[in-house]
Amino acid sequence: MFGSMAIKLPSSAYSSRFLKWVYLSSSSIEEISETIGIVKPKGSSEFDQNINFLRNKLAPDNLIRVLDRTSDLNSAVKIFKWASIQKSFHHTSNTYSEIILKLGMAGNVLEMGDFCQNMVKDRCPGAEEALVALVHTFVRHCRIKEAIAVLVNMNLGGFKPPIEVFDVLLSSIVEEESKDFQSALFVYKEMVKAGIPPTVHTLNYLLEVLFSTNRVDLALDQFRRMNNKGCSPNSKTFEILVKGLIENGRVDEAVSVLEQMHKLKCQPDLSFYTCTIPLFCRENKVEEGVRLFKMMKDSDFVPDSFIYGVLVQCLCKNLQLDSAVCLMNEMIESGIPPKHNVFVDMINCFCALGKIDEAIIYLEDKKVHETAPFNALLEGCCNAGKILVANVLLETMSERNIANCQSWNILIRWLCENKETKKAYILLGRMIKSSVIPDDATYSALVIGNCRLSKYEEATELFHQICLRGWLLDFVSYSELVGGLCDIQHSQYAIEVFYYMSMERCSLHSFSFFKLIKCVCDSGQVNKAIRLWQLAYYCGISCCIASQTTIMRELSKSRKTKDLLVFLSQMLVVGSNLDMEAYCILIHSMSKENQVKECVLFFTKMVNEGLIPDPDRLFDQLSFIANNSQLSMISSAINKISDTGILNSAIYGLLITGLWKEGKEHEARRLLDLMLEKGWLPDATTHKLLIGSDVREGRSQATFLFDNSTSQDSVSNILAEGLGDT
Repeated sequence: MFGSMAIKLPSSAYSSRFLKWVYLSSSSIEEISETIGIVKPKGSSEFDQNINFLRNKLAPDNLIRVLDRTSDLNSAVKIFKWASIQKSFHHTSNTYSEIILKLGMAGNVLEMGDFCQNMVKDRCPGAEEALVALVHTFVRHCRIKEAIAVLVNMNLGGFKPPIEVFDVLLSSIVEEESKDFQSALFVYKEMVKAGIPPTVHTLNYLLEVLFSTNRVDLALDQFRRMNNKGCSPNSKTFEILVKGLIENGRVDEAVSVLEQMHKLKCQPDLSFYTCTIPLFCRENKVEEGVRLFKMMKDSDFVPDSFIYGVLVQCLCKNLQLDSAVCLMNEMIESGIPPKHNVFVDMINCFCALGKIDEAIIYLEDKKVHETAPFNALLEGCCNAGKILVANVLLETMSERNIANCQSWNILIRWLCENKETKKAYILLGRMIKSSVIPDDATYSALVIGNCRLSKYEEATELFHQICLRGWLLDFVSYSELVGGLCDIQHSQYAIEVFYYMSMERCSLHSFSFFKLIKCVCDSGQVNKAIRLWQLAYYCGISCCIASQTTIMRELSKSRKTKDLLVFLSQMLVVGSNLDMEAYCILIHSMSKENQVKECVLFFTKMVNEGLIPDPDRLFDQLSFIANNSQLSMISSAINKISDTGILNSAIYGLLITGLWKEGKEHEARRLLDLMLEKGWLPDATTHKLLIGSDVREGRSQATFLFDNSTSQDSVSNILAEGLGDT
């Protein structure tokens, strides 16, 4: 089974015994075999045949052949152990390697490790070479754990594996998708334990693992310490650094690494350029990309079409048209034909700079016959409002047989979006006459055209045709159709469109969905609106808070308090946040049902989240709480809103009176101070409460509150002046 993987080493003298077995007569072999656990598999003819074969021909090579062809792993182990107790037989590095390999390839790491230990203890000639070969074999077959187990036993046995063994293990970990940091660290520690100094390749592998597992700072620290370990960074080191920093969002540091590489006079190799130039271009670092490109050419490396392409794309993205044109010319002169997507980037750059005519000439000069660049030019013409030019260009493309369905759709879409739907239908006729079959994008464009002319019956009919073909509307046409149908109160049609598209997990603009919810709620179908909201969440459709508050408001108006709280719980379960409007609806609904405790809870939570309603709403909410003598339960919220400047004299009076009645004189006094500091006087009700109306009490509550016999503060003086004529 593993014949191709068997490790063959030069013949050598037999090693010491696997175990110090007592020499036995052949008659007692079976009995002792059972005693030590080598039980003959019942009914196993393969085992019997192998044992019978080996009885008279037991030699290392014969044993290896038998082990190799034994399919059952347990049988192979028992044959190996049977051979160990035979007189005059000694296991070799090759026989050990065969059983270790079989166990390792089967994933039996623990038992495999035991045989590795025995192999090391026996000190078989060639054991070190055999173990090294096993590591390489396991790595080749992506058996990293098994390879590490062999390495550990080598270290424990006093062998000193060559650095290449550690490097090949680290390399294999780097190539794994998981890039297991713990495994890499373990291998590195084993290397240190063995007293083997790392090479630059070793440290490069370690850097790759650190970067790939987001240990960026640790990787940079290892890089700075490379010289201390007797290693100088090479081109691969800087490639790993640049790539790792950019992929972890630290682009500026990657630029600094380039400067450091230049100072160290490290000469980059081809791999460095092919890796880093696209990375810098992707990050829109055009200066660095151009600089590296020039360095690459100065080093006599020949850029391929991919490097040219990404650099042209970056130049075009930065509207450096002249540089992009020069680079394209250089590319063509070098015998490298640009791919059509590179021409697309060029045309987009021409169009972004408003050079439509130059773009047309450019495509003609370069003898471009691909459709994609011409479609990009059509888009540019439409975006620039040059419809006549676009029309002529489309005719030319059609004559050359390079116009596809997308080409026609570009112009049809523009006409529909600009309410030129009649012209769009004429163009559609030309399209069909040219044997180009309309697709879903064509229908989506026509839906938009009819919606923008408020022809919703025609748009709905187009939608039905789309359904019959199993197609889907695009995001914009879908959103406009749903929103438009809701504008004319055709909620049933809008729901039909929504259901069909939602089942295909299509996204809908949040404002269009809000329109749908509002339209359904306005028709008195709040339960249906809730089901639509649930479907939207299930389909991953973005839902703005206004859609939820619309449902909440409708439930509140219908006095369905229980349903409102159920809907609230559903909102919270899906992670929806409440805005001020939602809290106000909840507080208003709870107050209508005289649910004081819930009002206090929602009010406190609303204020704690920094949401404070307008003064009129705030007055109504506080009035309900005060009328139920619960202001003391929201004292922390009152402290917060008193510092915002939103309170007016009426709210101050309400709070002072309410707190005073609840026995919270200190809080009432503080609010009165704040009120008087703003130059506001208490109203008659508050004034009467504070000074008292019964002189037989001997001392008014106001006097108790502001005792001038001990101190005369500014607030008390203001109070005395305000009430002096009373």
